[in-house]
Amino acid sequence: MVFVAASWLLIITPGPDMIYVLTRGISQGRSAGIISALGVTTGILVHTSLSAFGLAMILMTSSLAFMLVKTIGACYLVFLGVRAILDKNAISLKSEKCAFRRSSLFLQGVLSNVLNPKVALFFLAFLPQFAFPENGHVPLQMATLGLVFAFFGMIWLVFLGYFAGKAGQWIASRRSFTGKIRWVTGSLLIGLGARLVFMDSK
Repeated sequence: MVFVAASWLLIITPGPDMIYVLTRGISQGRSAGIISALGVTTGILVHTSLSAFGLAMILMTSSLAFMLVKTIGACYLVFLGVRAILDKNAISLKSEKCAFRRSSLFLQGVLSNVLNPKVALFFLAFLPQFAFPENGHVPLQMATLGLVFAFFGMIWLVFLGYFAGKAGQWIASRRSFTGKIRWVTGSLLIGLGARLVFMDSK
């Protein structure tokens, strides 16, 4: 339940993926927004797969190394949380009209996510907080968590892509709302990072 709640809070917080999908939807229509959302979701699946099997290799090498990665990840989550709370930049949505093929839209959605190193770092820090070696098969645990996160993300991004015009205007015009979401999300990230301190070291 903690993972589900954390995932949804992180997903609905305005960020690069959301801005990208809204921009495509506003400038090129609903279908473009939906295709872009599917492309971004595919990128998320790539990152979660790399995180799952990358951490598996570390775990196979050393349980101490696995705990070290989790600790570093916890510090990174705290950093992201503090930055989310302090960041007061307004959401900027472009609406220039331009034409693209569907395949290009999908590919650009994938690349906009896959080529963002911050996304890779986030999943490497976030997913291990909910995977426990003592429960067995860490890759399967993380892959499952990643699929759930991607599924939630797809639902939200497709919704935004379909209702891009109205959704974009509503989000951009309610700075107080986005500020509250940012504060809650930042606090959540900090809490997830601090949670490691109280976990059983075994």
